[in-house]
Amino acid sequence: MLDGSVYLRRELMIRFVRAFNDGTLETELDRIPVAMRPRQGGSSRCCIYHDRAVIKYRLMSLLGFSYEEETDESRTLASYYREACRREATKADPDSARIPLSVCEPACSECPSSRIVVTGNCRGCFSRPCMYNCPKEAISIVNQTSTIDYSKCVKCGKCVSVCPFHAIVKTTVPCEEACPTGAIHKDEDGHTAIDPRKCISCGNCFARCPFSAILEKSQMLDVLRAIRDGRKLVAMVAPAAYAQFAGTIEQLFTAIYKLGFTDVMEVALGAEKTTEQETKEFKERMNEGERLMTTSCCPAYVELVRKFLPDFMKYVSTTPSPMVFAAEIVRAEHPDAQVVFIGPCVAKRMEAIRKGVDYVMSFEELGAMLAGKGIDVIGCEPWKLPRPAIATARNFSKSCGVTEAVIQESGGFQEGFKLDAKAINGIDKKTLAMLRLYAAGKLPANFLEVMSCPGGCVNGPCSLRK
Repeated sequence: MLDGSVYLRRELMIRFVRAFNDGTLETELDRIPVAMRPRQGGSSRCCIYHDRAVIKYRLMSLLGFSYEEETDESRTLASYYREACRREATKADPDSARIPLSVCEPACSECPSSRIVVTGNCRGCFSRPCMYNCPKEAISIVNQTSTIDYSKCVKCGKCVSVCPFHAIVKTTVPCEEACPTGAIHKDEDGHTAIDPRKCISCGNCFARCPFSAILEKSQMLDVLRAIRDGRKLVAMVAPAAYAQFAGTIEQLFTAIYKLGFTDVMEVALGAEKTTEQETKEFKERMNEGERLMTTSCCPAYVELVRKFLPDFMKYVSTTPSPMVFAAEIVRAEHPDAQVVFIGPCVAKRMEAIRKGVDYVMSFEELGAMLAGKGIDVIGCEPWKLPRPAIATARNFSKSCGVTEAVIQESGGFQEGFKLDAKAINGIDKKTLAMLRLYAAGKLPANFLEVMSCPGGCVNGPCSLRK
């Protein structure tokens, strides 16, 4: 389901791309906030000036800068553009790589912390189930209305569930509620911030914030410049693309080629290699008597284990992800080209830095580039795939897709071995608790597939179709 914040984000991307293609981006950048929020127009927030400030920081993120990198508020967007144009693709130190997400303070509503609230619907009923069911005796009746003592309340929600008038509700902070690791917090000044030590770049906060205050540092400008400068770029398109764009995947590939890419390949070809090696590794581990192996395709999951369950890392497959294998295929065929992964994932930006992939673009950014250049996917001729990837590899983007591929690749296991495959379909606070149980050996499984996004990559935070 789309909302106003998504429309704004995409409109801004398209304006950005069109201005770049027209050669006017440097001169237009500082005019875009005014053009989108003119003096006589309406505003989304308290005033047009607030809106313009948010648009400015969104443009900064499209230029590849985070909100926190601003040290001079009077600095123009044009100057950031000139700095970005001096930037070259670099292989950053994996250990010093910054998370790709940041909080735009002007866009953030600074939502109050989640709490249990008694609304005006309270009737002060005689049975008083809220008071009698509260395990901490935090509720009393004052002037015939339930009143909560927040020094005692633990937000268990029992009063919410027993109130016959639904007069007690639990308010939530969407970004905090969505974050499975507690990385979203209030800093010492009361502002919302992301703790990089806890963030796994899953993108849940990015997708859930109703103010669209979580920004993602983009590499779209770097890709646009590389195309303009005539550099060799090969686009690697994630399997999730099959559910994102109108038309066939072959038509999408032609559309991407028309943007100026040297070649286009499907990451599902890399998924074939992942399947082959993952199956081999699983058999070897089981033959050696290990109790469990988990998949390693989802970078947010791997980051979760690295930061929160380090002792569980020994059970994570060492098989490279489809993106890494796809990059190897590209470099074998185009040794002088740079590779661009295109998908719906925020965490891939971190994996790309660690694995030497040059650029990562989201499906939203690809859609903006196509719209900005007026390329209609449905109107494109089908791309001639040298060899289409097999169906199981293309299904990697769906929950349990990796498991199905491994089962088919195995062709059966040795006599007496029983496959006990389980899946965690989306990482949240509950499934994180389940992972801890798997790590402790308290839940049965010998093959565990973990996807950060419910339903798989097709529902990634940067998907075009929500």
